[in-house]
Amino acid sequence: MGFRLLPRPRHHLRKTWRLGPLRLHLGPEGMSWGLGAGRWSWNAKSRRHTVDTPGPGYWQSRGRR
Repeated sequence: MGFRLLPRPRHHLRKTWRLGPLRLHLGPEGMSWGLGAGRWSWNAKSRRHTVDTPGPGYWQSRGRR
């Protein structure tokens, strides 16, 4: 816990561009790209797989540590 002159922002600006199966993600951590097909997606920067499951929630691999 340190002293801050300005409050921490509540929202991060993120943008995703979809070009067919290719997805480009731009956010505060930089730019990354990934692939997506149906309910499956993969992010190249984090090397994380995500699968959208029926109902609320999703499954996500651990990716790169």
